Amino acid sequence: MATSIGKLSKSFFIKLLVGIIILPFVFWGMGDVFRGGNQNVIATIDSKKVSTQEFVNYVNRLNLNEEQIKNLSKTDLIEQILSEYIGRKVMAFEIEKLDIVVSDKALRDIIKNDKLFFKDDKFSRTEYEKFLIKSGVTAPQFEANIVEQEKRRQFLSSLAGGIVVPEMLVEKEYRKENQTKTIQYIDLDKFHSKNKPSPESLKELYERNKNIFFVELKSIRYAEIKPELISGNSEFDESFFKQLDLIENNALDGQNFDELTEINNLKIIEFNKINANKEDEAKNKIKNLPDKLFKKIYNIKNVKSPEVINIDGKYYLAEIKNEQRKNRPMDDPQVLEALNAQLNFKAKIDNNTSLTKDISLGAFDNDNFKKFADDNGLVVKDYKISSLKQNDVFTDGLVKRIFLTNDGEINLITNNTLTKSFLVSTKKTEHKNLDKNSNEFEKYEAKARLNLINKIYQSYDESVNQKYKVELNQRTIDRVKNSFQ
Repeated sequence: MATSIGKLSKSFFIKLLVGIIILPFVFWGMGDVFRGGNQNVIATIDSKKVSTQEFVNYVNRLNLNEEQIKNLSKTDLIEQILSEYIGRKVMAFEIEKLDIVVSDKALRDIIKNDKLFFKDDKFSRTEYEKFLIKSGVTAPQFEANIVEQEKRRQFLSSLAGGIVVPEMLVEKEYRKENQTKTIQYIDLDKFHSKNKPSPESLKELYERNKNIFFVELKSIRYAEIKPELISGNSEFDESFFKQLDLIENNALDGQNFDELTEINNLKIIEFNKINANKEDEAKNKIKNLPDKLFKKIYNIKNVKSPEVINIDGKYYLAEIKNEQRKNRPMDDPQVLEALNAQLNFKAKIDNNTSLTKDISLGAFDNDNFKKFADDNGLVVKDYKISSLKQNDVFTDGLVKRIFLTNDGEINLITNNTLTKSFLVSTKKTEHKNLDKNSNEFEKYEAKARLNLINKIYQSYDESVNQKYKVELNQRTIDRVKNSFQ
């Protein structure tokens, strides 16, 4: 099955396992781009067809942000989502075969014991209904989803329930984090920093990516909606809120900002061409605009689409009058910073790749370790680590990786962002003893159990990949992606 998946994850089922949560009920629409029918099958699992409309409906329920939606045609996100969806379908087939059911009583108990719906320490039907309204879903939709998640939970429990963890595995987990390591290390920061990007490489990178270097400038305007202006008195009373509702409804019905402010005697305040940092074109900070109000207005999605917003009990009619993108020149400090960072990062990758290759080929022994330091003006330092939290030199993540090294080895140790890189020569390891009657034993037994469960899931994943034949309709996948252009 992994072969037929092609570009998709080799292990889509594991991706599914780690993502078993209630789907966020935030909807965005693709419209009726695809209709049902055999000509619109996006995948088959064994002989069972997955229609394009079915998959699109699933995508519509995901909480994708505006940027993700805009870039769907340019990325492999649709393929990733399809991989996950196929995994969910496969799990549903397995659940059906095991005849896992969730009774109405069990469903009621799950909902009634969820503290999200509690008020005064007990279940509140009102809180539950408020949640449904706010989420934009019906009770049957939400409850069907709860049933689905509970079935998955029971299914996973059936795979990994009743595991007895051997003491040897507990001891192994404990030793990973509880030892004393004597090492020598070379900090590679100076080695990496000597490679400064050339003006030519900076210019070439800028020219290839100039379209991403821009500043978005928006002209915004707003007017405070005061009770004395729209209801004739200074109180936020029923009369005020009726008139406020009328303003909001008229805005939704398409009445423009100028008409709304004129009819309701509202005073307009306007700021032209300001960026997301609340600065004008000359990068002067706008002072007479509260931060909360600015952020609310700046994040309005549509131009010339007035909205009523509430900030700390005050009400405003606001809109984005217009917006434009302005290219940022190469000598812009922030552009230069981004270009330098990108080229420095690439240089670190190249340097580390070369070092890793030399280490794997045996080019580094104790003599070469010292010679490399001398040739590059670096210092070999002696160090002893006795705790994960001993982070005066290394973070706990790096210490964990050093604890996994063997005596006599030389390794390149880096963090995920490559801001820290070290050559480490491991000299001596001393392990600590684990008391079987201590709380520490229970802690590391839980860690060993989790690792064992993950291995069971991986093994099951491999068997499922062989069990089900999945075929994808690449032309249909491309049509889905292209529909967002």
